[in-house]
Amino acid sequence: MGKMIAIVNQKGGVGKTTTAVNLTAALGAHHKKVLLVDIDPQGNATSGMGISKKGIKSTYDLLIGEAKLEEVLIHTKYKDVDVLPSSMELAGAEVEIVEMENRVQLLKNALLNAKQQYDYLLIDCPPSLGLITLNALTAADTFLVPIQCEYYALEGLSQLMATVRQVRRLYNENLELEGVLLTMFDGRLNLTMQVVTEVKKFFPKKVYKTVIPRNVRLSEAPSFGEPVLYYDKGSKGTKAYNDLAEEFLKANKRTAD
Repeated sequence: MGKMIAIVNQKGGVGKTTTAVNLTAALGAHHKKVLLVDIDPQGNATSGMGISKKGIKSTYDLLIGEAKLEEVLIHTKYKDVDVLPSSMELAGAEVEIVEMENRVQLLKNALLNAKQQYDYLLIDCPPSLGLITLNALTAADTFLVPIQCEYYALEGLSQLMATVRQVRRLYNENLELEGVLLTMFDGRLNLTMQVVTEVKKFFPKKVYKTVIPRNVRLSEAPSFGEPVLYYDKGSKGTKAYNDLAEEFLKANKRTAD
């Protein structure tokens, strides 16, 4: 049975999609079968994997019950990586599904069979705490929080954790924090080190040792529709996400043992 991880932060621009795409690719390169589930209406994880959003069925069709998993699933050219793509139609999905029965369970029900087929399922959530993100947290086993090393890093995190507590109470009592990932890291800046200290206080023992640096190649890769591992194998961004994948797998091996 595969493990499902929601990658979530209601703040935009924190490296959430970058992490979804590149951790997926790195885990695939480590011989794990991975499904990337894009439920962000912007669909940046979809295009970051080189998938055109024109004329395809998407997670929108899956959520509202108009398509089966195999009709939406796209096999990529990247090792052991499949994608459930997003589309702009998701932007209006919250209004549509609010009247539906079991509205927070829609994604969980849609992905039940997929959990049998993959080692890991990574969900790229929208930068909000709306109904679509609630679906992800209800479906997930754990959630991973990317946090940028900038002044307002911790702003909104108490709101995210309050939402998580509510999801645990009402829909998914087993939901756990997978880990916290520091992104846009620049060790030369005092501010960065202050943020690291604050985040470790906020999430004791849950912050990854691996940090994601500011890296030009990491920023360029999405415009070529490639994870950084395939865009520039020797870049600092590639090394960081490979290190993260190894740390992630080691932690999950310990949990399984």
